[in-house]
Amino acid sequence: MVIYSAERLRKIRVVVTGGGTGGHTYPALTTIRTLRARLAVAGTEPELLWVGVAQGLEAKVAKQEGIPFKAIVTGKLRRSPNLRELGRNVADAFRIPLGILQAVMIVLRTRPAVVLSTGGYVSVPIGIAAWATRRPLVMHEQTLTVGLANRILARIATRVLLSHESSVEHLPERAKSRAVVTGNPVRPEILAGDRGRALAAYRFDPQLPLVYVTGGAQGAVQVNNLIAEILPDLLPGCQVLHQCGEYSFERMRQLADGLPGHLRERYRVVDYVHEDMPDVLAAADIVVARSGAGTVAELTALGKACIFIPLIPTGGDEQRQTARHLAEAGAARMVAGADATPARLREEIVTLLQYPDRRQQLADAAWQHGRPDAAAAVATALIDAAGRYGS
Repeated sequence: MVIYSAERLRKIRVVVTGGGTGGHTYPALTTIRTLRARLAVAGTEPELLWVGVAQGLEAKVAKQEGIPFKAIVTGKLRRSPNLRELGRNVADAFRIPLGILQAVMIVLRTRPAVVLSTGGYVSVPIGIAAWATRRPLVMHEQTLTVGLANRILARIATRVLLSHESSVEHLPERAKSRAVVTGNPVRPEILAGDRGRALAAYRFDPQLPLVYVTGGAQGAVQVNNLIAEILPDLLPGCQVLHQCGEYSFERMRQLADGLPGHLRERYRVVDYVHEDMPDVLAAADIVVARSGAGTVAELTALGKACIFIPLIPTGGDEQRQTARHLAEAGAARMVAGADATPARLREEIVTLLQYPDRRQQLADAAWQHGRPDAAAAVATALIDAAGRYGS
């Protein structure tokens, strides 16, 4: 990394773009927080502007964080449209040029030293504007397969930051020389959980293995259905904390009430895990989860033994490809497609419960794939690009 003076760093002006989903928004937010902390040590802070769509998650997050926000008009190119979506593609085709014009005007007025893009269709206009106005563009890809927006921007980006080594092969040929594998930014607090605090909070036995089951913030009906079928078979050998989402909470609570008394205390169901997520992950011996980019980044950074049930289909089938990549490397187990049955999931969990050495091997391999310092690496790339360009 190039070292710059505090005076030089004081002038860093950053335009951030990316959003639409948490997978694009939260890596940007984690990077912003890391950049702020890095510059605060030198007694400085970055000048920030987040550009996105008015109704996107990024607008809400920027407001919560006190980051200035500008909305632009843009459109989404749907790769496999049905008749209805084909009409939306046509309508959006007229919105995209307007969004690019708005983006160019924002970049010209803001004069950023560097632009950070974390993907999503909203990132394309600002990325093109950065290229058109000769401002450094640092783009970050969270998934193993490179999304459509980032495949476009990779051709013009100053630096292409990737979360996985194998993502390089998905880049346009001329972008590969500008690629750096940083990992996917992980919230620092996720790495600082307290196992004992979680066990005490949920009244779990520290002598029994803990299986944490999650379908994400909204829950996942498929995951909940599988767990409901096999729960009585699992609890004799472990305890289970199940984040099931609001939709399935009442059903899973009734299931819990119907368990035999000696097993009931080994199962806790919640609709959502809030501030104690770091503690829960620290306590978990096995995690059953979807394989979204953010989830995988956190679990590998922590070195957790995981059984992934990928959401199918997702854009580019990215969840299944990520889970398969880790499974083939011995860093996770995968239950997907026709194999996603109660019997198969029961077998996977029980095997890891019965053979702690296999569980540890899986956790060790996962840790080898983790990049807990990813946010620092992305912040470094921004400072380097901004410093080389000036302000």
